[in-house]
Amino acid sequence: MRLTYCFHVIGALLASVGLTMLFPIGWALYYQDAGLWPLVGALVVSCGSGALLYGLTRRRDKLVMNHREGMAIVALAWIAAGCAGALPFLFTGMIPTATDAFFESFSGFTTTGSSVLANIEALPPSILMWRSLTHWLGGMGIIVLSLAILPFLGVGGMQMYKAEVPGPEPDKLKPRIKDTAIVLWKVYVFFSAVQCALLLLGGMTLFDAVCHTFGTMATGGYSTKNASVGHYDSAYIHWVITLFMFIAGANFTLHYRALRGDIRCFWKNPEFRFYTGTVVLFTLLVTVCIYGTQYDSLLQALRFAAFQVVSICTTTGFATADYELWLPFSQALLLFLMFLGGCAGSTSGGIKCMRVMLLLKQGYHELFRLVHPHAVKRIKMGGKSVSEEVIAGVWGFFILFIALYIVSGMLLAACGLDLLTAFSAVIACIGNVGPGFGAVGPAENFAHLPGMAKWILMLCMLLGRLEIFTIFILFVPEFWRK
Repeated sequence: MRLTYCFHVIGALLASVGLTMLFPIGWALYYQDAGLWPLVGALVVSCGSGALLYGLTRRRDKLVMNHREGMAIVALAWIAAGCAGALPFLFTGMIPTATDAFFESFSGFTTTGSSVLANIEALPPSILMWRSLTHWLGGMGIIVLSLAILPFLGVGGMQMYKAEVPGPEPDKLKPRIKDTAIVLWKVYVFFSAVQCALLLLGGMTLFDAVCHTFGTMATGGYSTKNASVGHYDSAYIHWVITLFMFIAGANFTLHYRALRGDIRCFWKNPEFRFYTGTVVLFTLLVTVCIYGTQYDSLLQALRFAAFQVVSICTTTGFATADYELWLPFSQALLLFLMFLGGCAGSTSGGIKCMRVMLLLKQGYHELFRLVHPHAVKRIKMGGKSVSEEVIAGVWGFFILFIALYIVSGMLLAACGLDLLTAFSAVIACIGNVGPGFGAVGPAENFAHLPGMAKWILMLCMLLGRLEIFTIFILFVPEFWRK
């Protein structure tokens, strides 16, 4: 492990994060708001410290990153980005404590969307733009990560796609990670531009359209309004955001194929079929629950149900209603979706549909073996056999995910939180969902939590966003040995 090389790359990434602050600085100049100098100060500190770290660790020989260094860089890069992202919040003075500033920043870059802000609309527009931009940057970052780093961990998910795409055929992704990243960025920017244009047509201001687009495509959920998307009493806006949340929760490599003309790739992909079927089924169930009890119109019930189901399933966290006022069965359905998440290779969090499918297939496989103990039967996905290593990796991830959920929930309970708040806050952060239930529901925020609870949840956000193994592996002694 070449730590000097790792910090050399981290320095460049830190400076790059600082340069992205030029975008909200432009909005600060336009609005002449109080966020200008805090953003300038944060840019100087981030770029200066990044350039210093880059210069002090500079090497003349050309190096090739190995997968262990890649994983270390990813983990450290997210931490560095979270620290840099907190500076504008601190320098404005509108988020008084460092803990709250770090919480808001880490929640942004991990695309969690949990917030400590009671009055979001009181912040300067430029700071709100920076807050939303952290989502957008973190969202695409996780897509590149899932293709470049996570396959080495053997935890299921993108290894399946890697096995399907072994070479540079014309209808598949590029063979080099750099080219793949560029392609996916283009897809990400394309959908962002389309959504922003559609929101403008729906009557949103350019500022609000850009911020909500950032929160949607990154499946983050930061809004510029205290009532989230519920602020807009517009069926058109609700359906547009619902559609693009669904798009963001699907595998972006499928979007790339579709844009190249292979529309059938969606239906041929078993994970996308599972994801779509789940969204449709849960939308219908929730619609039945809230029709006649919360909403008198069937179309209105369908709209609110679809929005909330897609928002929770894709771990976006936008809200158009306080779902804690819905029937308990509806809330139970949404709680389950917090664990599920979207597709592998998407910007969503959670366990991911691919892993859930493999776990279900493995469960059925064990039942089949009890009936036919001498039969030779392999678990298949999309007509292709899944290796035992991938299955073992999925089980390892699932066990760590549940263990982290239980331990973190108990720690939050020890901090004085009631059980509903504690355990829903944990899954909201590990799954990068945003709002939970109880005292951290869609009509509440995380500001009132004890400081220790916030740091525990920040760690949960990071672990959940980086698929757990990427952080835990740093504590394995063998990881650092040559």
